[in-house]
Amino acid sequence: MEGSDVAAQGEPGASAEVSDGETLGASDAVKAYLGDAYDGVARYAEMLRDQGELRGLIGPREVSRIWERHILNSAAVVPYLPASGSVADIGSGAGLPGVVVAAMRPELEVILVEPMERRTTWLTEVVAELGLTNVQVKRGRAEEFHGAFEVDAVTSRAVAALSKLVRLSMPLVRVGGEMVILKGRSVAEEIEPARKVLQKYGSGTPDVLDGVTVEGVEATTIVRVRRAK
Repeated sequence: MEGSDVAAQGEPGASAEVSDGETLGASDAVKAYLGDAYDGVARYAEMLRDQGELRGLIGPREVSRIWERHILNSAAVVPYLPASGSVADIGSGAGLPGVVVAAMRPELEVILVEPMERRTTWLTEVVAELGLTNVQVKRGRAEEFHGAFEVDAVTSRAVAALSKLVRLSMPLVRVGGEMVILKGRSVAEEIEPARKVLQKYGSGTPDVLDGVTVEGVEATTIVRVRRAK
């Protein structure tokens, strides 16, 4: 997970809840949005805050804005994913968005794919701490699992340019399934260079969608595209 391709922090003048990560995370709006998943997600946010920088998962400037920049940014993809079935999060890193997805969608089988051992160790610890029985952690690069399994959807957050993500993700998606990823606001510029590889999988022009969570937090850019062949 790279930090350069996630939604930017809210505009100056936003509410105190948005500027204060701890306040935002404890707000009624966030609790209502996450519902039954709140306790698990809040524990995950606490783990990231306490250990994320030390373990090289997030940068020092991210500690104070974990809820907005990472947790809610990741949660924004959930409404665009299936309620059940299977999803793979490739390049999962600290578990964003995969851990948040798994907590919010307990009926969904979530596979966290991550090549770095220290990160898979962290992911295994998080899964155990949160009691996420619907998660598998697999160490390796996405392309190493081509032909090993197929899922209903593949997601990712700030992993690569769209053309590369299609090559990495689509072989893991069953025919009729979707790639649903979190990208930066300039993703429209990546669509044309990805046209040829999209056609290989029978995919048309991707949908660019707004992922909205709670009031005062900037929407996340979601890209969704179906595999037709």
